[in-house]
Amino acid sequence: QVQLVESGGGLVQAGGALRLSCAASGSIFSLNSMGYHRQAPGKQRELVALITSAGTTHYADSVQGRFTISRDTAKNTVFLQMNSLKAEDTAVYYCRALQGLRIYWGQGTQVTVSS
Repeated sequence: QVQLVESGGGLVQAGGALRLSCAASGSIFSLNSMGYHRQAPGKQRELVALITSAGTTHYADSVQGRFTISRDTAKNTVFLQMNSLKAEDTAVYYCRALQGLRIYWGQGTQVTVSS
């Protein structure tokens, strides 16, 4: 089992920045990737960004150039730096970890961007 604990999030004005953190614990060997998805009211959950075990990063087109995902391997933690936030970035952000065929989710953290 893998446990994911998220922190960060909150309320910010459009154009502002926030940083999310996700710490993994438990049986964290061979994690294939970690990243963030988000879900806005009335919408499906969507990929925001992920980083693979090899350090490769992937971003949704909507956040490319504004968000940066990084990791601290020693602390088993990933970070999502979100800059130039827009009202449409408002959502609950969920940390996600993939281990083989198993998917783990964090509890979610609310990000609200006021216009």
